[in-house]
Amino acid sequence: MTKQDISILKGEDIFSLIGKEWMLVTAGTEGKVNTMTASWGGMGWLWNKPVAFVFIRPERYTHDFVERTDRMTLSFLGEEHRKALQLCGSVSGRDRDKIGEAGLTPVVLQTGATAFAEARLVLDCRKLYKADMSADGFIDSEVLARWYNDKPGGGLHTLYIAEIEGVYA
Repeated sequence: MTKQDISILKGEDIFSLIGKEWMLVTAGTEGKVNTMTASWGGMGWLWNKPVAFVFIRPERYTHDFVERTDRMTLSFLGEEHRKALQLCGSVSGRDRDKIGEAGLTPVVLQTGATAFAEARLVLDCRKLYKADMSADGFIDSEVLARWYNDKPGGGLHTLYIAEIEGVYA
């Protein structure tokens, strides 16, 4: 995995990258990390910086890790790793070594953040902002009803905006 200029993202379809390919959101310190699969988020330009934004439910074990550190990585794996992504999105790291079970190889970056050797693309991000979503903030009540009301397994997400400080391929 080598560090690249952020311009490498110009050739990517961000909508497919996140929504269809999915990503692993990983946070923690060396030896004590957790990851989760995510398909909600985006990338753009904010505060004169390249940023990524992700949404994590507070009930997710990874939320605790993201809260305790100022960095996270977003790792994109190819289709050949779909089973690993499914496992990391359905099993809690509280109870099992899902990283090991998924056959993923942790790699510690220069910043101390952890990514995976199997990733085809990694974004090394520094948190800039977070906000807890609230029911009052929904302008379209159908979105709230469809994705949150009476849904087992979680409350409203926390939004994190993070500067993309490194891109690895």
